[in-house]
Amino acid sequence: MPAFFDTMNYYSTRDKLHAHPATLEEAVLKGLAPDGGLYLPETIEQLSKELIHSIPDLPLSLIAYEVAAKLTGYTLPADVLQRIVSETIDFPLPVVPIENNIYSLELFHGPTMAFKDVGARFMARLMAWFVSDSTEPLKVIVATSGDTGSAVAAGFFGVQGIEVIIIYPKGKVSPLQEKQLTTWGGNIKAIELDGTFDDCQRIAKQLLADKELNSRHKLTSANSINIARLIPQSFYYFEAYARLVHLGKPIVVGVPSGNFGNLTGGFLAKKMGLPIDHFVAATNANDIVPHYLTTGNFEPRKSVQTVSNAMDVGNPSNFERMSAIFGESLIEFKAYFSGFSCTDSQTIEAMHDVYMRTGYELDPHGAVGYLGLKAALAMPEHQNKTGVLLETAHPAKFLEVAELALSKKIRVPEKLQAFAQRQKQAIPCSNDYADVRAIVQG
Repeated sequence: MPAFFDTMNYYSTRDKLHAHPATLEEAVLKGLAPDGGLYLPETIEQLSKELIHSIPDLPLSLIAYEVAAKLTGYTLPADVLQRIVSETIDFPLPVVPIENNIYSLELFHGPTMAFKDVGARFMARLMAWFVSDSTEPLKVIVATSGDTGSAVAAGFFGVQGIEVIIIYPKGKVSPLQEKQLTTWGGNIKAIELDGTFDDCQRIAKQLLADKELNSRHKLTSANSINIARLIPQSFYYFEAYARLVHLGKPIVVGVPSGNFGNLTGGFLAKKMGLPIDHFVAATNANDIVPHYLTTGNFEPRKSVQTVSNAMDVGNPSNFERMSAIFGESLIEFKAYFSGFSCTDSQTIEAMHDVYMRTGYELDPHGAVGYLGLKAALAMPEHQNKTGVLLETAHPAKFLEVAELALSKKIRVPEKLQAFAQRQKQAIPCSNDYADVRAIVQG
């Protein structure tokens, strides 16, 4: 393994000639490139065949370290990166059988019981290391449709030198999600925006691109537009492969998709040599990417509110990254993955059906992934393959929908019950950029 060095550069998805590269520190602490693009590593180095072959026998922390080291260009000292990785994934990511040939990769065993704990914990520790000697506080901006904000709040709470500003859409997150976003205090500030998630995301991008604001404050992003969130989202695909490769069949992954960070993380893993056979981009009624795969036209639109609210995204940011990876080729897109979308009634029916047949409790987002996976495995080219879906959150986080779908009371884990008892602290705000900007300036 090479010694660490700092030659890895990152390019903006809008910088076709890679004329304005950034270091890892610049990419992480800026979040968004100056031209409004998203950062990607200039090179995606392959893992050795020996490591790929040994994945089932190795701890995830070791594999994740190797993945992170390559994607960060060995910029960090080995002991620092090893600590960051081990603290990021210090909870289980079990692969649980649901039914014949379909498994659930449970990503909800972290502190906020959602997959975003992985990305947020990695990012918080990486940013903390970069700003440890800084005298000027870093303001971390995060737009959320639910789980991102709570995971970021948990990851950054109490971190010296960092202030987190969470922007979430009023009335469009579940009650428990809202408590997880708004009850921290301290260095965590929540803005309750009168608008949609797309409004939150638009304003977050405006803040990050605001030159005058950035001249006064150090700003960065905690959404999956930040490369520090994207890198760890590749880790858990290695765990799914490790647990299922012994079955001897190609693996198809159903990915519930909103802003498409999870799917992009999967592409990074595949580009590094992980032999995932196929991905399914499973969406709710906000079917922008499935529509693109069918028509060749990427047409963002106002998001529609659904029961799988964390995926209510009408203009998925990471489509820019996927386009850059695939050279804007529809043929390349289709070679990697297929698209699927479903209605709320289909989502609820799937949750009910799976529970009645198998006893397994899907959350609404996992149900969308399940439906997409079932549709893919029914295709002639994917029959006799192993399917795994990303179960992205505990069903108790969507209590009202889950209890309706399963026709039963859902047990709320203690770590979620604790949030329900806490007092909401949020700043109401219009969806006017100037109003949000004034709050961020303090």
